[in-house]
Amino acid sequence: MRVVVDTNVLVLGIINANGNPGKIVDLIRTDVIELVLDDRIFKEYADVLNRDFFKPYITKNDYDNIMEFLKYNSLNITCSRVIQDLPHQGDIPFLETALSASVPLITGNTKHFPAEHRKGCEVYTPAEFLKKYMP
Repeated sequence: MRVVVDTNVLVLGIINANGNPGKIVDLIRTDVIELVLDDRIFKEYADVLNRDFFKPYITKNDYDNIMEFLKYNSLNITCSRVIQDLPHQGDIPFLETALSASVPLITGNTKHFPAEHRKGCEVYTPAEFLKKYMP
């Protein structure tokens, strides 16, 4: 199964293996689910994971391994959908990618993706996704 994963879920799942975001990351690592992204999402992942705040949790070697894994084990697409009306402009690449690939979006901030702006995209919290697709 393919999914788009918001940065907050990926980062939380990497730095804390416990909980639902950690389970999502485990599913990605074990190829149960395939991450779909575009160049904007890859860049955001890289930028956020490289922040000083996360250095106590993610070593340089960890960072390099994570980015290499994401580069070679994700489906990188070019978006065919354009969204302009989300409350948080930084979330647009995630919804555009999910819509372009016709896959669900997993986020810890569902309020950033109001139902009236989703254009039919399924948006789940990690817990909701796991309950529905990985019972």
